[in-house]
Amino acid sequence: MRGIVFGVSVLAVLAGAGLAQQATITKGMINPDAPIDISANAFDADANAKSALYTGNVVIHQGEMIMRANSVRTNFVNDKPNRIFAQGKVVIDAPSGVATGDNGVYDVNPRIITLTGNVVLTKDKNVMRGNQLVVNLITGIAKLDGGEPGGAPGKGGRVHALFSPTNNQSDAPKP
Repeated sequence: MRGIVFGVSVLAVLAGAGLAQQATITKGMINPDAPIDISANAFDADANAKSALYTGNVVIHQGEMIMRANSVRTNFVNDKPNRIFAQGKVVIDAPSGVATGDNGVYDVNPRIITLTGNVVLTKDKNVMRGNQLVVNLITGIAKLDGGEPGGAPGKGGRVHALFSPTNNQSDAPKP
């Protein structure tokens, strides 16, 4: 689970609604070599399948990032996590904002995070909604897809964004 660097500052860059929006997000916020701390209500391992299942209020900490889900399954290659599957009320909380979805997959080697199903990105009062979010943690490129009305990624759905301009008096020029 190295480098779950989720720059939800995607909100500041993605403008407008539409299918398949792309943008650059903040990179390098979390040390990819930081230890991964996983806690859950229960743990089951399958040595033959080289996988582990964490269930019940799963919380994963790495650096400043926190991921929560109802259950998390990890697949291992050479005794290292290769792919991490999060299911049920997935929440990724980072200093730059919060991303939620029904399910999430973290492909460790290519460092790609995918959230699917009712994806919501929030930063301050700004909110974006879609059906699938794919974030490449190496390039910093993110893609939010509206998906089909039935929930599958692809055509038919829409991305929705609501941006709230700040009205901070301290930003106004002084006479």
